[in-house]
Amino acid sequence: MIKVLEIEEKYNQLERKLSAQFADGDTVKIDAMLYLIGVQELGKGFLEFSKDDKLNLMHIAVCKIFEPFGHYKYSHMDEDGWPHYEPLTELPELTLEQQELYMKEAIITYFKNRF
Repeated sequence: MIKVLEIEEKYNQLERKLSAQFADGDTVKIDAMLYLIGVQELGKGFLEFSKDDKLNLMHIAVCKIFEPFGHYKYSHMDEDGWPHYEPLTELPELTLEQQELYMKEAIITYFKNRF
């Protein structure tokens, strides 16, 4: 229970920080954080992205944030400069609440390792 509270507290701090920095005080939710991580990992800055590109950016983010947990491994950069990952292990079967907490923990780890 303590770990859950710790994750939620750290996530709320991160959410407030990113909301102030990127959303003029509006709350940055998990999907927006994944988008930001994907843009960061693509390394091309903020461009106009198609709907498919945005989904691909979020996929890159999911792979990247779960890489330290052993679920994905960076594979290569394609000819268009997009990173690719290979799956290593299945994500655990979790309830919706547990999935959200696992995602929050992975996002916290990502930002902690970068800033």
